[in-house]
Amino acid sequence: MTESTTPARLADRNAWRVTLASLVGTSLESYDFYVFSYFSALFSASVFFPNQDRVAGTLAAFLTLATSYFVRPIGAIVFGHLGDRIGRRATLIWTIGIMGVSTALIGVLPGYATIGVAAPVLLVALRVVQGISLGGEWGGSILVGVEHSTARRRGFYAAIPQLGSPIGTIVTSVLFLWLSAALSHADMVSWGWRIPFLLALPLLAVSLYLRLSIDETPVFKGLLQRRSRDRAPVLDAFRRQPVALIVAVGSALLGIGSYSLMNTYTTNYGVAALGFDYTQVFAATTIGSLLQLVTIPLFGVLATRIGSARVVWIGALTTLLIAFPMYYLLQFATFPILVGTMIVGGIFPTLSWAGLGGLMADIFGRSIRYSALSIAYAVAAALSGLIPVTTEALGAATHNAWWHPGVVLGILSAVTLVAAIAAASIASRRHEAERDAAEVLESERAARSLVEAE
Repeated sequence: MTESTTPARLADRNAWRVTLASLVGTSLESYDFYVFSYFSALFSASVFFPNQDRVAGTLAAFLTLATSYFVRPIGAIVFGHLGDRIGRRATLIWTIGIMGVSTALIGVLPGYATIGVAAPVLLVALRVVQGISLGGEWGGSILVGVEHSTARRRGFYAAIPQLGSPIGTIVTSVLFLWLSAALSHADMVSWGWRIPFLLALPLLAVSLYLRLSIDETPVFKGLLQRRSRDRAPVLDAFRRQPVALIVAVGSALLGIGSYSLMNTYTTNYGVAALGFDYTQVFAATTIGSLLQLVTIPLFGVLATRIGSARVVWIGALTTLLIAFPMYYLLQFATFPILVGTMIVGGIFPTLSWAGLGGLMADIFGRSIRYSALSIAYAVAAALSGLIPVTTEALGAATHNAWWHPGVVLGILSAVTLVAAIAAASIASRRHEAERDAAEVLESERAARSLVEAE
């Protein structure tokens, strides 16, 4: 057997292929999410909530955005159970299909001026469907890469699907920039906003093709062969690892919440309160996201060296240190400072984002892993869904004091810092237990071999 065909190298090649297919899915997920985030921040109030004042309309739009977060735990329970029972691959095909179709349907919804109150009702209903599918998407996307990889490379392959978030941001921002240049604001409000939603269909076709081409993970195949699948993995996750679930939720808050704060609230805040043109905000967001295409893989490599949990808490600590200075400088309202805010506000939380999947995979048992990852991520996402509306209300209460977004970012950072340190301890104990179990198994095999030899 040549060096290029050793089992470890073959495993890495297969893991890379599967992870790329997973990345396309997370990119579509992020695209769908950010299309609606930008739409909520800039157009949703006038299209679906036109009879309210600006602040009330924006709050209503952000609450609609938050709806998909609130129902994610339902999706996590449903698809987490399926992922641990019928397999990672089959479950991911369902989640991405539901997400893509519901996003496209938003693109054909009539506005308030056409069908009245039915318009926001249908919008919320489709956001519910999106949220349910999202509840099972992330955990499976992480696992198909992690469970095809070797233990040594787990942190890297868990980080690669996280590239979907900046890819989704870049595609969405570039698309909105192009539409803004090609169409008048009246045309954007009238029909132009529909184009990004309808583009979800061709992206869905590519994602489905790639996901249909991958194999089930070796870990799940092993569970099938040993007949060791849990009958009720969701309940077992709560019963067997309740502390780890709480720790995982806290560890995820900064990685998820910072995107809600930076790409949803700060977009609206920069336009409405600081006087930026929204094309400037899109451009700054795109620049920050382009940098993440480099930093996330690098942080994934770092996770293979020092551990995913340590990468997460380093990101939380550095974000805590820069939260208030970053928003103080933003008040000077120059485009270079806006770009700097999106870069700095992206790099440090990205440490926590890049290490998150590896952290969760390290602390949960195999037979409940899909359920546990999905539930923890969904609960953190549901809490993060309140961030834009909470920060908007805090801004209104403080007359947009420069420090009000920094308070929110600082709280997210502190919670994730404590949780990630706890996760590192849990992961260390699990790895020691797994090594001990492997040594016991090897000793038993050796003893049986001696008996058979005699």
